[in-house]
Amino acid sequence: MVKVQVEQGWLEGEQLETSTGEGTYYSFKGIPYAAPPIGKLRFKAPQPPLPWEGLRKATEHGPICTQYNIIVNEYIPGSEDCLYLNVYTPEINPAKPLPVMFFIHGGAFKSGSGNDDYYGPDFLVNHDVVLVTINYRLEVLGFLCLDTPEVPGNAGLKDQVFALKWVKQNISKFGGDPNNITIFGESVGGASTIFHVLSPLAKGLFNRAISMSGVPSCDWALSFEPRKKAFILGKQLGFETNDPDKLLEFLQSVPAEKLVNTNPSVLASETVTMNILKTYHFTFVVEKDFGKEHFLTESPAEVVKSGKINNVDILIGYTSQESLIALDIYESSLLNEYNRWDELFVPREILLEATPRQILEISKRIREHYFGAKLVNLDTMKEFLNYSSECNFTYDICRFIKNFSKRNQSSNLYVYKFSCISERNIFGNKGTKYGVYGTAHIDDLMYLFNAKSLNLTIDKNSKAYKMIQQTCTLFTNFAKYG
Repeated sequence: MVKVQVEQGWLEGEQLETSTGEGTYYSFKGIPYAAPPIGKLRFKAPQPPLPWEGLRKATEHGPICTQYNIIVNEYIPGSEDCLYLNVYTPEINPAKPLPVMFFIHGGAFKSGSGNDDYYGPDFLVNHDVVLVTINYRLEVLGFLCLDTPEVPGNAGLKDQVFALKWVKQNISKFGGDPNNITIFGESVGGASTIFHVLSPLAKGLFNRAISMSGVPSCDWALSFEPRKKAFILGKQLGFETNDPDKLLEFLQSVPAEKLVNTNPSVLASETVTMNILKTYHFTFVVEKDFGKEHFLTESPAEVVKSGKINNVDILIGYTSQESLIALDIYESSLLNEYNRWDELFVPREILLEATPRQILEISKRIREHYFGAKLVNLDTMKEFLNYSSECNFTYDICRFIKNFSKRNQSSNLYVYKFSCISERNIFGNKGTKYGVYGTAHIDDLMYLFNAKSLNLTIDKNSKAYKMIQQTCTLFTNFAKYG
């Protein structure tokens, strides 16, 4: 056992051996970085963590956020009291403070956690960095917006900022360098990383940023009429009002499980466009400026254009076949929906602004570009995968890169495309039956983290192990040197 004193009290962690057998690291799990956001704190910005007496055990993960998990497709009870982080370090007292890597998990702001079932530290800690993984509030609990000073939205992103502040204040006790922190995340964690590059709340809390497979303008990161959604949610749960204070009081009284995986569509068409790659109800919002601390009161595009960003080094990229992650869903139902409803082909940003006739014309052009005269069915799965990867991921990422680099030349920006193929490509390898070979969304994480729940074997003589070493070297070198 190993003890460390942080601002809130003493922690007892443990020394563990890496799954590769290449050494040991110190593990501190389930550290509270904010007060439990329960009762009257539900939906509101996080509050400072509470101190504790005596020695707090840090050998088990804290509870994950109550959620409907979009990967395993089931409700997971979790807890509202979920604001915990994990710290993994190769050395408590290194000769020189170690670079810190702060990871934000994906899951469409709807599911996931920072726990080692997907994000085990075994590979990265071998490269002399301190790794931090976090939980944050999800879906309604993290992203309800009432357009009021109490609930302006983005509580989940503010949780992430709070975790960053905790790391800045305490990471030196774990051998980490508070003046060399790299934030990185995948999917909506990648979009979150870019949000922090743009937000005044995160200023000075990190030095570098790695965005993997996600930016703020991706279809699945966009919000639509968030305040109206809150009132529709109240109505669906049996409470109708026009008063945001009364709605808040009601929603704070509802059991957390009733708030999960709801469908408060504002438009009838949203019920058609709802799918894993396109629409989520509770995501980032542009906040009203109430004169208090805010996350963002302008759209990400406006912030990029104005140049009012946090000036940090950025590494940004995507995988070679992002949408292979959803292949099973395409096969079972989604392809039929795209075949039936032309509007699904149109990016959501356009769907929400264009007229129906414009939408039909645009969808015709998109279909012709990717499919020519062919029908949309299992025989054209290869074409569909190219379409969905570009439309839901890579186009928006490349557009962000272009606009950001044009407006913010003082930031160093580097771009990668990840196309490793091995047995670790748990989603990408499913594409071979359609003649599609590549790395799917999430597959790249298998070369950075030991996902314990997936039981992937590690053969040190394999090509996959070599690629784990290369990937971890690339990411940790960026964290060390920019």
